Amino acid sequence: MLAEGTISEHSIEHKLRLIHFAPRKVESKHFQQIASGLVEGKRLYIEYWNRDRKESTRRVISPQQLVHYRENWILDAWCHSKNALRSFALDAIQSIRVLDELAIEVSPKEMQEHFRSGYGIFAGAAAHRALLKFTSDRAQWVGKETWHHDQTSSYLEDGSYMLEVPYSNDQELIMDLLRHSPEVEVLGPPELRRKLHVLLCAAATRNSLLESY
Repeated sequence: MLAEGTISEHSIEHKLRLIHFAPRKVESKHFQQIASGLVEGKRLYIEYWNRDRKESTRRVISPQQLVHYRENWILDAWCHSKNALRSFALDAIQSIRVLDELAIEVSPKEMQEHFRSGYGIFAGAAAHRALLKFTSDRAQWVGKETWHHDQTSSYLEDGSYMLEVPYSNDQELIMDLLRHSPEVEVLGPPELRRKLHVLLCAAATRNSLLESY
């Protein structure tokens, strides 16, 4: 794509470097079966490891779309057990089987409404809005980033950066805040600020300086 329209006869491949960071391993056979179910419009039977509850669940799902997000693969699907749209990390799928039953197809409009309002990979109606203040140093980077399609932002006189983003689940938002700490302050809502404070205190305790012997 980069070489299109140029007059150079030399390959551009050796002038590009793509760096991948921390992708999680996905079984190739699982990927092939999911792709098969998507293309053929068939339901899938999966065993799925729930990391939060540390338990394995069995579900029948209708695959809707594959998503490559932050170096990892996610399957958006209609879960027949929950009778709702759900997202499944491919690396957490323990086993999979393509069924003969036709998959339910969710309309593009419903898919967009469900997945567009949440923060990051977490879908659902965004019931909260986080108000974040970044230092002037960090504003040089964050000010050029889009965290959410419905975000609002502004610069203050001292060069600091105010960012307001909606979210439904705070898990991924917390991870981004930890990544930018201590250059970010949560101004609201209070429960998000408290949660970040607890995690930062726990991290400080775990990483306190060791006594020298």
